[in-house]
Amino acid sequence: MSKEPANAAPVIESKDQLTAYLASGCKAKDKWRIGTEHEKFVFCKTNLRPVPYEGENGIRAILEALGRETGWDLVMEGDHPIGLKGEGASVSLEPGGQFELSGAPLTDVHKTCDEVHRHLDAVKRVCDPMGVAFLGMGFAPTWTRGEAPLMPKARYDIMRAYMPKKGSLGLDMMHRTCTVQVNLDFSSEQDMAAKFRTSLALQPIATALFANSGLYEGKPSGYASYRAHIWTDTDPDRTGLLDFVFDDGFGFERYVDYMLNVPMYFVRRNGEYIDASGQSFRDFLKGELPALPGEKPTMEDWEDHLSTAFPEVRLKTFLEMRGADGGPWSRICALPAFWVGLLYDDKALAAAWDVAKAWTTEERENLRNDAAKYGLKAKVGGRTVQDVALEVLAISREGLKRRACRGKIDADETGFLVPLQKIAESGVTIGEYTADLFMNEYNQDASRLFEECKY
Repeated sequence: MSKEPANAAPVIESKDQLTAYLASGCKAKDKWRIGTEHEKFVFCKTNLRPVPYEGENGIRAILEALGRETGWDLVMEGDHPIGLKGEGASVSLEPGGQFELSGAPLTDVHKTCDEVHRHLDAVKRVCDPMGVAFLGMGFAPTWTRGEAPLMPKARYDIMRAYMPKKGSLGLDMMHRTCTVQVNLDFSSEQDMAAKFRTSLALQPIATALFANSGLYEGKPSGYASYRAHIWTDTDPDRTGLLDFVFDDGFGFERYVDYMLNVPMYFVRRNGEYIDASGQSFRDFLKGELPALPGEKPTMEDWEDHLSTAFPEVRLKTFLEMRGADGGPWSRICALPAFWVGLLYDDKALAAAWDVAKAWTTEERENLRNDAAKYGLKAKVGGRTVQDVALEVLAISREGLKRRACRGKIDADETGFLVPLQKIAESGVTIGEYTADLFMNEYNQDASRLFEECKY
């Protein structure tokens, strides 16, 4: 008989409970919501260096001041503030001090964009007097890995020790990248599978459209999205395009099987993180986890474990689109618009799948690598990514028109796609444009680059 965990939550007794947890995310269409997340680098205006955790104008001080400004509650780990919660949303710290806003689940892109505006306005009010600003790029353009500050979060200590065992760029992923993501709902297992495979196939198209990491330590990175390249050498056990999603019969149980094969990072008990890196959740289900012998997991343990896989699209009780670099203010709002237009309208979803359904496993994998390297100049199925992006944007635009969600001024959500349309028509990603600007017009002057790319 297994011991009850210290938090006395009910234990998981069968794999069916894990599958049922994912299936519990199914919602009627009128209950579908949009949750947008974005990360940003924090830097000191005077020396353009990353901001440390401690200090008069450090990350800790920023969190405390932002809490006073917004009325949000501080989230603590031991004696350290590590985030904020309020209005159904949260602010958290990534391993290198990147600030992440995880937005509330909202009904339309207008509301999620209003949320982004309120957050960034509050951040500027707090940080301007402190001489601190925020940078919207996919990879820190001038900092070395060693210059990145370390945040006092125990799960990150476990990851830092484990990452180098699995890939050469995992620590760069943790400390020098920023992304923008959107979380979307599904109505049924069939709907989840259709959205998962469509968004997974087209994720490299989003990578190209949002590519914004063309610089590495003050020099051209050689990639439109160096952030996307980093994910190809981080940890093969928990990243990638998940070919099984394209198999007939894919559903919740198959994703559970995948997650049971993903090695663990940690277990939380009584507010403490226990190192279980490399251990098996299957063993945990049997009460045979070396880190906690005799204990079986709770659903909170399963939720934690789901958060430690990083494929290009991730399934929880919703789907996370994970392929985009961080970028300018307007493109934070563009990402949810892009995916909502494609996935929340049945005609658009079918048309989007038609674009990608003939691509082979090899073509999809090549596209993932080439989109990171060449951006819109990459090719798939005999077409340029630029051409595919223009077609997919047209599909998304029609999906948003059919949704007909009015804003305070706009008749629908299509206006949020304008920045992406301009990029697609030009064939030049922001990452390529910024790298060229920095190396030539700015003559490698980092102060001009940071002024150009800050929020």
